[in-house]
Formats: sequence, C-alpha cells, structure tokens
Amino acid sequence: MRKLIGFILSPIFYICFSLSLLLFHPLQWLCLKLGGYKAHKKSVDLLNGFLVACNYTLFNRTQFIDNKNIPAGRPIIFVANHQSTFDIPPMIYFLRRYHGKFISKIELAKAGIPSISFNLVHGGAANIDRKDAKQSIAEILKLANNMKTKNWSAFIFPEGTRTKTGKMKPFSVGGIATLLKKNPEALVVPIAIKGSYLMVRYGMFPLRPFTSMSWEVLDPINTSGLNVEEIVKYAEEVIKQRVEG
Repeated sequence: MRKLIGFILSPIFYICFSLSLLLFHPLQWLCLKLGGYKAHKKSVDLLNGFLVACNYTLFNRTQFIDNKNIPAGRPIIFVANHQSTFDIPPMIYFLRRYHGKFISKIELAKAGIPSISFNLVHGGAANIDRKDAKQSIAEILKLANNMKTKNWSAFIFPEGTRTKTGKMKPFSVGGIATLLKKNPEALVVPIAIKGSYLMVRYGMFPLRPFTSMSWEVLDPINTSGLNVEEIVKYAEEVIKQRVEG
C-alpha cells in the first residue's frame, strides 16, 4: 500500500522539486549579478528551504536536530554519513549560518541541472574530477583557502558514495586531511543522517512516503592530540553509533 501511494505522490514531489529549481535558477543569476556572493547565498538558502518543504508532499518527516553549542565565525568541517541525494538540502538550509560548501563531483557542475549546477559553479563548492587527482587536490585546496580567509565551512561525505541499506561504509581520510592541513584550527563536527535511504528504497521512482528522516548535529570532536586518521575514525564511530546503534 505504501508503494502504491508512492506512485501517486511522487509526481507531485517531483513537480514541486523541479519548479523550485526552475524558479530559483534565474533568481540565483540575478542575485549574483546584482548583489554578489551575499545575495546569491540568500537565494541558495531559500531554494534549499523550498526543497526541504517538498518532502511534505510525500508526508515525510524531516527532523533537523541542531546544535547551538557550535560557534559561528570560524571554519568548520561537517562530516556526515551519506544515505541519499536528498541528504543535502536540509544541511544547507538549517546550517546556513556557517556558509557550508560541498565537495562535489564535477559531473554535477557540468550537468546543466537548473539551480544545482549553477550553484556548484558559482557558489564556492569544490568540484572534483575523481579521475584527475591533481585537479581534485587543487579544488579542495581552493575551498580550504576560502575557509581560512572567509570563515567558510565545508560539508563532506567521507563514505564517497551513498548507502542503499542504511549500513555505513568506511570513511576515507583524503578530503578531510587536505582541509585540516590548511585549517588546523577548524572544528570537526559530525552529522548523523538517519532514514533518508528509506525515501529511495524503491529507487528514484516511486519515492517512499510516510518516512521519518533525521539529521542530528553532534558535538565537535576534541582533536587535541589526535592525528587525521584518528579524527576521522572517531567521527565514523560516533556517527555509526547514532545511525546503527
């Protein structure tokens, strides 16, 4: 029955999602041209608020558990597990005060997806070519430098790919190591994402309705005396405890 309802509601979700992307594409362009980074960022934040709201067309619950103990005005590396394409809008919207940028595949930046590709190209993301290690490192270093000079933050999924079962994959160190090398004073903050893989349990169509999903911002990791491998391992363990425990 749930899958049948998904067939009925998924077109409504995708219409709302697509209209949001189409509406905000020219708005992003206008904001960037007339108001620069600050205006463009506000348009991106608002877009992602709309994308989060699209979940309600499926009667899905999006619970974001914020952490008010995390200071603004300094670089932060948000480390999260990855369950679905729809993990991203809540992180951008609810943590907008931290100016978080994603490390993304260059294919998405070049795909011409309304709003999304434009933001990846012009919004400060690190768009990496996984087949070109030199280019990837250069992109991450550019983001790391912006974190240092502009107090931006970074969102990173160290699993590399999305899980289909909810079971986490091992975290890789690479991207986090590069960011920390340039920003040794950056906070490392884990985010535990739960339940969003269920939304795409049947694939991208139909989407699964009546699904509870949560994003929980955990306490910053005390990195004192830890090397990068230990920091990443600790982040993996505390996230796994929340997601699978």
